[in-house]
Amino acid sequence: MSVIRTDKWLESWSSPLKICKKLEKNFMGFSSNEIYQHLAMHGMYENPLEGVERLIEKLRENNIWKTVRKCELELRKKWDGPDVPIFIFPADPKKRSLHRNFNGKSGLAFADKLFLFVSPHNSESEIHALFTHEYNHTCRLTKYEKDEDDYVLLDTIILEGLAETAVLEQLGEKCTAKWTTYYSNDELKKMWQRFILPGSRLPKHHHRHQIILYGRSFYPKMAGYAVGYYLVKKYLEKNDLKSKELLAISSEEIAQIKE
Repeated sequence: MSVIRTDKWLESWSSPLKICKKLEKNFMGFSSNEIYQHLAMHGMYENPLEGVERLIEKLRENNIWKTVRKCELELRKKWDGPDVPIFIFPADPKKRSLHRNFNGKSGLAFADKLFLFVSPHNSESEIHALFTHEYNHTCRLTKYEKDEDDYVLLDTIILEGLAETAVLEQLGEKCTAKWTTYYSNDELKKMWQRFILPGSRLPKHHHRHQIILYGRSFYPKMAGYAVGYYLVKKYLEKNDLKSKELLAISSEEIAQIKE
């Protein structure tokens, strides 16, 4: 199925609720409003778009759909990954944190589908990095024998660390996320021992899971992401492996925690 031409959807419906109505068959048992709320929380635009024709034109000029299709074919073969539908939509232009921390782009990956939320100013290399990160999530979710509903904080930070390590391998350090440079290895080691390890068994639906992951409240900014990246890189270097070889390995093994 691969890359869905959602630009044609946007030509017919600029309302995100109408778009999400079309997505109901991909989210069995969920209403269009529930889908809308979930996607909006992860970066999708929240209101009917103004100037939608110009926006679509700009995204097409940037070859967004073609770029993602090319990346998908390459990585699916390289990682022996699944063929899943990929949906591309505009990111929310009013979400300041999205633009401040991620330059107006984000993604959301499932085992059976993938979403990218992008802005007209995103470069081809940014889109490549975003897709690489999110598709690595999809590969991990299909190859690691643990139900996503049973994920705990440790699984989530390893998921994020693996994905950004894949970006490093594919595109180089210049294309990795800003948060990969926030802390030194010594700082990350201390953050792991002080903040992450004690909460490593928090289930994904626990309120502190997201607080630690993103570094809200008194936790260091992007703490979970940064520590996950540190742990994955450390394991890869120690064992002379590539991220592809870790897709099915347990989070405990990667983090060197005795099960």
